[in-house]
Amino acid sequence: MFSKGQMVFGVLFAIAFILVLIKMYKKDLNLHKTHYKGVLWVLLAFLGFIGFIVAIKVVFK
Repeated sequence: MFSKGQMVFGVLFAIAFILVLIKMYKKDLNLHKTHYKGVLWVLLAFLGFIGFIVAIKVVFK
């Protein structure tokens, strides 16, 4: 399906892409801590709401 060269390129590209993503995330970490302080609470509320909907569905099934 893929040649050996394509597979090598794909693996190297994926590794390079992940490394660049990690580097950029670390670079922006202080900015994220400043501007997105309450995001964890929003995530927890959203997950709780989804859990509540699933619980209602299970109870009334």
